Amino acid sequence: MNAIKIVGIALIVAGILGLVYGSFSYTKDTHEAKLGPIELSVQEKETVNVPIWAGVGSIAVGSIFLLFGRRKP
Repeated sequence: MNAIKIVGIALIVAGILGLVYGSFSYTKDTHEAKLGPIELSVQEKETVNVPIWAGVGSIAVGSIFLLFGRRKP
């Protein structure tokens, strides 16, 4: 199995996951402050929406890689 087929499969899986879940969230630490022995930090929860066109495009490009990745001149 060559690298183009592996990339194609990874794109298809990522596209399917993007269509199924639609978004993902993560937590990032911001605004850290140290005042003597006291430490303050704020955690913000960020949500990223995955557009439908990105999921469909990822599946399409992955399929093209799988179809044309096996042809040798």
